[in-house]
Amino acid sequence: MKKRTPIVLILVVGAASAAAYLTRASWNGSNASAQAPPRVRVVAVELAKAERKPVPVEVDSIGMVTPISSVALKSRVETTIISVHFEDGAKVKEGDLLFTLDARQIDAQIEQAEGTLAKDRAQLAGAERDLKRYSDLIGKGATTQVNVDNAKTQSDILTGTIQADQSALDNLKVQKSFTLIRAPFAGRISQANVKVGNFVRPADLTPLATINQMAPVYVSFAIPQRVLGDLREAMAAGSTKVIATIPNSGRSEDGKVAMLENTVDSTTGMVTVRGIMNNPSETLWPGTLVQTKLIVRTEDGVVVPTVAVQRSQTGNFVFTVKDGTAHVQPVEVSRTFQGISVVTSGLSGNEDVVVDGQLLLMQGTRVEARVRKAGA
Repeated sequence: MKKRTPIVLILVVGAASAAAYLTRASWNGSNASAQAPPRVRVVAVELAKAERKPVPVEVDSIGMVTPISSVALKSRVETTIISVHFEDGAKVKEGDLLFTLDARQIDAQIEQAEGTLAKDRAQLAGAERDLKRYSDLIGKGATTQVNVDNAKTQSDILTGTIQADQSALDNLKVQKSFTLIRAPFAGRISQANVKVGNFVRPADLTPLATINQMAPVYVSFAIPQRVLGDLREAMAAGSTKVIATIPNSGRSEDGKVAMLENTVDSTTGMVTVRGIMNNPSETLWPGTLVQTKLIVRTEDGVVVPTVAVQRSQTGNFVFTVKDGTAHVQPVEVSRTFQGISVVTSGLSGNEDVVVDGQLLLMQGTRVEARVRKAGA
């Protein structure tokens, strides 16, 4: 027992000394923390510039390409195809010969009509000689007035007969012209539905072929009625523009508004617009669905990336950065397109706005700019 007592006392004294040391160190540390200045939090954000530039007022829609002119070729006489002068799907020019029909029967009728006309002209010449002879004789008292009148009547009858003969001949020549079928306008022709040797007639329901005009073409689409007033003003000023793009290809053609439907569809509130596209390279094919963009006008405005615009119960706002500090700036946005928002009030242009990192910001937060991500 006497040997253990000193050891126990030594352990008790050591434990008390250690506790005192730890208590002092803890007090000194807390006192030092209280005296150190608080650390300012700095948030890394991505920035973009608010820009003032011309901004188009545009309406996106889905449209369909339709040809300005389309004709189904049909025979106007009952006869046989003797020649086809084009390849299926080829481009044709106005006046190109497409089909030749058998005209032998009409040629024979023309020769018959010409013979009848020649005979009647000879008879008219004889009647006119008789009329002249009787007119001379009546002056000498050698004939009667009845003979003169009969000769005059016969001459008039033959004159009318010749006119009828000439009309019949002209009609046959027109009928013959129907045996040569030509392209009424430039365009692209379909496949030929008939081949050499087929018998055709006017009553056939299937056309010989179809021609569609390819340049220019129409693009028809619908727009909301709220745009109607602005569009009419733009049409009067001649400042409209229509861009038609083929989906998933990037190929497009532009043109202008050619026609505005005179009624708004009461069930949808939409009005049909028809744009005319030059289409010189035949990018737009009749029947194709296209993405249309109607540019009504271009106006000056301040634009920011849409991701910079935040929403709260009081309205839209953006975080602007000045001297390394974030500021809440209320804004009014008129429209958004292609990832850009047009700001009508709140920004004057050239401000730095936060496009990423807004969740960590509030009024007065210190920020630092970081490099924007690739493709941002």
